[in-house]
Amino acid sequence: MKKLILSIFATLMFFTHINSASATNINVAIDSSPAGLDPHLITAFNSVIIVQNNIYEGLTHINSDLSVGPGLAESWDVSSDGLTYTFNLAKGVSFHDGSTMDANDVKSSIMRVQSEDVASPLASRVSPIVNMNVVNSSTIELKLNEPFAAILSSLAGIAIVPSEYENDIDTLQQTPIGTGPFKFEEWQPNSHIQMSKNENYRTPGFPKVDGVRVSFVPESATRQVGLANGEYDILPGVDPATALQLQANSNIDIFQTRNLSYTLLGMNTTRAPLDNANVRKAINLLLDRSEIIDGALFGAAVPGGPLSPALATWAMNTDSFSCYSHDVDAAKKLLSDAGISMPIKLEILVLPRQDAKDISQVIQQQLNAGGFEITLANKEIGEFVQDWRNSDFDMFVSANGGNPDPDQYFYRTFRTGGSTNVFKYSDGEIDSLLDAGRKSTSISERKTIYDQVQTKLACEGPIAHLAYGDLSTAVNKSVKGFEIYATGRLASLISVTK
Repeated sequence: MKKLILSIFATLMFFTHINSASATNINVAIDSSPAGLDPHLITAFNSVIIVQNNIYEGLTHINSDLSVGPGLAESWDVSSDGLTYTFNLAKGVSFHDGSTMDANDVKSSIMRVQSEDVASPLASRVSPIVNMNVVNSSTIELKLNEPFAAILSSLAGIAIVPSEYENDIDTLQQTPIGTGPFKFEEWQPNSHIQMSKNENYRTPGFPKVDGVRVSFVPESATRQVGLANGEYDILPGVDPATALQLQANSNIDIFQTRNLSYTLLGMNTTRAPLDNANVRKAINLLLDRSEIIDGALFGAAVPGGPLSPALATWAMNTDSFSCYSHDVDAAKKLLSDAGISMPIKLEILVLPRQDAKDISQVIQQQLNAGGFEITLANKEIGEFVQDWRNSDFDMFVSANGGNPDPDQYFYRTFRTGGSTNVFKYSDGEIDSLLDAGRKSTSISERKTIYDQVQTKLACEGPIAHLAYGDLSTAVNKSVKGFEIYATGRLASLISVTK
């Protein structure tokens, strides 16, 4: 009852606040409603950009240059053997419901992600954490079973939620409660999500605007017109065609950076003949990535390997991958030698986004030229995500978010039993390499390991990586202080003004 009264009071205060003449709101327009808001369960882009960094925060924070900095933890110490991390939490931090955030919430949040019942897609990011010791309300020790090179980067994506939701997998999907600069107010289906300024945010003077409205606007033309006339302030992650059209408008700024996210063709290795590595290699040979980039991405991308060229320390040049040569005859020979009956009839599940739809049509033509019969299945985002989570697909075309450290992507995606290994892929050599890569603290040694991983996955893995584009966000010139992040997050909303 107390929470209900507080909620009603907060809602009344919120509407009083945003209706005042002095209120300043940022209106972000996206193409569809998010598929849930629980930070430990979501995978869809439209969910992530709303909650990550805005409603929720992690112990650490990924800066715009992809370095790791403090988040809810002001500082940390690491034991000489690399197995104990002691985090010192910022003091005086409260959740949006008014309760105090402390070390017990950190412990329960990590346990929630690790829980098999919760089945978080982030579980692999914290799997080396085997014990947690709450030293006091503002200090927590994390014990690892082995050195984990990517732990600080990984923890940036583990949102801290109130401990009372450790075993609740329903509430936060609809009503998120975090510590971030903006707090959730309402979700109007097929219309918008409204967030208001967290007046008790731990950093004085931030955020600088009174609220953020995320509007669901399916029609691209409507979003573009609305941005130009000031109805909308920000269009995140715009496709190449839209970016080109908007560049000519003097009222709009286009922010661009090399994207960590990538487009992909995923393959279910439990469904024949995709269980055969040579078939997967043949598919890569049939793909003409340059044609995909020109035909579906308006030339605004580069051929994609397992890692983005934005990760200059780690990414290999795609010229080193033999299967990227586009050779129809070689592909047909591989299929013939494998004894595969033709034609190969498969279905591609398509992410409901224009670039994914365009890419799927090009891929359909390219694979059919090699002896396949490909059909396309276009579904709405909720059904797409559900089919993806349940591995209910032959293949799918989608876009995946990238990460600053290779382990964050590779381990959960390609390790046997990984938390986002929806492909059911299992390879002993890859498992051994990934285990070694997360244990090593030597950059040169890890580089050697991940070069081997990339070389094998590029041609034989369950993902045909397609392209890394220019990440583009369109912003009305009335908005000041926006900064684009290669991760695709709208982390700079905390500092924008209007």
